[in-house]
Amino acid sequence: MIDDMSMRDIYLAAMKRTRAFDPPPPELTPIGFEVLLSLAARPLHGYGIKLAIEERTAGEISLGSGTLYQAIHRLERERLIAEARDSAALEDARRGRTYRIEPLGRTSLANHLRRLSRALEYARANRLLPSSKS
Repeated sequence: MIDDMSMRDIYLAAMKRTRAFDPPPPELTPIGFEVLLSLAARPLHGYGIKLAIEERTAGEISLGSGTLYQAIHRLERERLIAEARDSAALEDARRGRTYRIEPLGRTSLANHLRRLSRALEYARANRLLPSSKS
């Protein structure tokens, strides 16, 4: 059987089995970050994601449906999120599709949070943030 396989086929098969060749998770846009952060705790439908973002940001970010669903579709294409198909996530079919974060999405979110944490530490160390004590 190996005689029938080209060197390229063998190489591609080996790459599929070796995590070292996996591409790094994609960088997140600010909206993609907010969507993943909303899905980190539990699956949500689109409107639930919108409400979670608005609540978490105290209304500073309020996404229109076009902007939100464009981000959701991009995250799906990048395999960071997927449609949730379990019964708990589908309890209210009137809400439309329910989404869940995928393992690659969790990795991408964790990487983004680490970068934000380092930036925040730098800003605090260099007194670039206003004092939180009022």
